[in-house]
Amino acid sequence: MWLKAEVMENRCVDRPSSPGAQPACPPGSLELIKLALELLKLSAKGSIRSLHTIHPNAGDQKQVEQMSQGLLMLSSEESLSLHTLYHFCISNTLLNTSSLHPKDLSLLLGSILMNVNMEYGLDPSIGKAIMQAAQEVAEGKLNDHFPLVIWQTGSGTQSNMNANEPCGGRDVTSCLSTCSSFQVIANRAAEILGHKRGEKFVHPNDHVNRSQSSNDTFPTVMHIAAGVEINSRFIPKLKQLHTSLHSKSLEFKDIIKIGRTHTQDATPLTLGQEFSGYSTQVKYGIDRVMCTLPRMYQYLAQGGTAVGTGLNTKKGFDVKIAATVAEETNLPFITSENKFEALAAHDAFVETSGALNTISASLMKIGNDIRLLGSGPSCGLGELTLPENEPGSSIMPGKVNPTQCEALTMVCAQVMGNHVAITVGGSNGHFELNVYKPLIASGLLCSLRLLGDASASFEKNCIRGIQANQERISKLLHEASLKTLIRMSLMLVTSLNPKIGYDNAAAVAKKAHKEGTTLKHAALNLGVLTSEEFEKLVVPEKMIGPSD
Repeated sequence: MWLKAEVMENRCVDRPSSPGAQPACPPGSLELIKLALELLKLSAKGSIRSLHTIHPNAGDQKQVEQMSQGLLMLSSEESLSLHTLYHFCISNTLLNTSSLHPKDLSLLLGSILMNVNMEYGLDPSIGKAIMQAAQEVAEGKLNDHFPLVIWQTGSGTQSNMNANEPCGGRDVTSCLSTCSSFQVIANRAAEILGHKRGEKFVHPNDHVNRSQSSNDTFPTVMHIAAGVEINSRFIPKLKQLHTSLHSKSLEFKDIIKIGRTHTQDATPLTLGQEFSGYSTQVKYGIDRVMCTLPRMYQYLAQGGTAVGTGLNTKKGFDVKIAATVAEETNLPFITSENKFEALAAHDAFVETSGALNTISASLMKIGNDIRLLGSGPSCGLGELTLPENEPGSSIMPGKVNPTQCEALTMVCAQVMGNHVAITVGGSNGHFELNVYKPLIASGLLCSLRLLGDASASFEKNCIRGIQANQERISKLLHEASLKTLIRMSLMLVTSLNPKIGYDNAAAVAKKAHKEGTTLKHAALNLGVLTSEEFEKLVVPEKMIGPSD
């Protein structure tokens, strides 16, 4: 595939599209994009006579497609229109790789909107062709024709138009051409009905975009995608993590260990009690996300069209759309009671992101605790033995690192960052429209996917295989010698408070620490307790809960 432009000076810019090149603005070639930008600049100056694609050994048939932004000379094969993709060549993160996939738009544009529009008078043959084209999008058959990055217009208009729009073959140039105004679904539907692309037999605005606007369609898809993601992937994965942590709390319920506060020795607890804290954090995290779902279900914007008034729709259209969405997804979606709020604000997304931010804080704490408790094996705390999943060092043989903890905590950091971006985006609903929709949607869906996948990996590759280092804990608790570490723990002195008072207990602890002796030796030297009284009071096994 070649792109060719003839300029006024009779020079000819002629380069291959480099199909094997690594794209910087996917899925097109960087070289082709640079050339296209150069050509557009020349065109603006009136220097280009024609712009078209050339296929070796193929006829040079051309067509002119009337666009709202002007005229371009197009090959019949490619429908080359550059104005959208080239204006948004920012990063290489495609919107369809950030969980807000074209299939979500096609679900709405196809089986849902077309069914309702046919009830309101849309030609059934056109409606069914659009539904078939949308189904092909949902099945991933046209993924190459959705090259838009997240960083586009803040209403998601380019993605919505892209979904309603383009295309031809699967090569670089045709992928670039998919961003022309209104054609993926419209052109494919026309082909299904036996017509050619570009003829607009199925009109992208009048048919595919009937009774809708990007301003209400995009936020509706945002809510559908988030609701489905939370229910189908995120909650099940978090529940599995909770189940495994709860199982470990039961498995470790009889293992008494020293507690730590401020990273210093504290009073004893069981390892099971420690893990029960982790389990409950995850349980509360699940509850927090579930509590946000009513707002995610209740705020469908479809039917608000441009500014929330419902211009160009029929009465009852919004209710029917929401009912069909609920039926298709098996989730209790309903139309928003106030479309002005639904278009201008995305507080439901900020709220849900806040719950994810809290879960990230919880998982960060859990991941850090487990990697510290598993530190060692010889010179760390060594209370936990973590699974040996892979070699930990390229230079130190035999080293095993807490890689799952590290992966989990990095994900938590990213989700916290996403929440900042979502918060800023959510606060920028200027007048009748929030214009940070792609950022908000991709941020939340990315957070859901990251936290869900990281939780599943952490559960499978770390929590399931964690073992208590019984030998070390047993040594700390049950050796006869009072010189073992747990008997040396100064915080066991807390159990003496009810008998000798805080001040005397503090004096015992300070003396033992200063002289490097045991608490018992210090207490006897100070004369505050007898040996029998000390042995009766300082029993770690009796310090893990309230007394009778």
